[in-house]
Amino acid sequence: MPLSEFSLIQRFFTKQSIANASTLLGIGDDCALMSIPEGYELAVTTDTMVENVHFFAGADPELLGHKLLAVNLSDLASMGAKPMSVTLALTLPEVDEQWLSGFSQGFLKLAERHSVDLIGGDTTSGPLTLTVQAMGLVPKGQALRRSNAKPGDFIYMTGFLGDAGLGLKIQQGYRCADSAAALSRFHQPEPQIQAGQDLLGLASACIDLSDGLAGDLGHILQQSQVGGCLDWEALPLSKTVLTYIKETGDWSMPLTAGDDYELCFTVSPERAASLTVPATKIGVIESELGMRLNKSGNIQSLEVKSFEHFS
Repeated sequence: MPLSEFSLIQRFFTKQSIANASTLLGIGDDCALMSIPEGYELAVTTDTMVENVHFFAGADPELLGHKLLAVNLSDLASMGAKPMSVTLALTLPEVDEQWLSGFSQGFLKLAERHSVDLIGGDTTSGPLTLTVQAMGLVPKGQALRRSNAKPGDFIYMTGFLGDAGLGLKIQQGYRCADSAAALSRFHQPEPQIQAGQDLLGLASACIDLSDGLAGDLGHILQQSQVGGCLDWEALPLSKTVLTYIKETGDWSMPLTAGDDYELCFTVSPERAASLTVPATKIGVIESELGMRLNKSGNIQSLEVKSFEHFS
């Protein structure tokens, strides 16, 4: 006999113990209840993943559970927020207990690692669609935004660029001698939560790299009403990405591919000396609008583009 909606929730998604003092009431009532500590603001984000749009049909459910939560925690990281709780909405074509077991394991394992409470959600029948709303706490008035970059600020990013994009290429058929790391970056991104909190009071603007460096940095430039120049030689590219570029000539891939979920942020020269977050300086904010790329001394205009669902 197939599981009912409430039996499904009880069996796969109520194994957590409450990790946050701010969670007053979790799963089991019409609403969850939370308290916001004095001196903090609530950061809220929502992300949806749809089969054959955001992930391939037949994707490993455990990896999928990890990634669904990770992309939402990455949004909180980009604001400098400490994750607190999430809600989860699942639209399922059928009740597949093996799939649900793997998915919930991947999701809850990452949640426990970051002390995130699953406090509610919904399940319904339909094409496979996964939605998370994530909530975090940030000190009042200190949240990192996209709109405060200033001319002269340095542009930094955490981690490496383009490995997740290479993982997607491998999924689509590109053959790579060392594919494990790139596939891991594509399937199991690590949200830069601690880095985001460490940037509070230092970064002037911040965004997570979900849709590609060119497009995401473009959001900072647009909302801050500034321009910027990236230094091609300074970009942190792994050996496998450099090999891909050499073999294909596709040098733009690391600039436009998404799913890296690193942080791109700006810091004034005066505050750069106090930066403790492991990061690479990749460019500078300029007063002239638009984005440019310094490639071996040749400065060229860089088209700002990223993934668009309705393009």
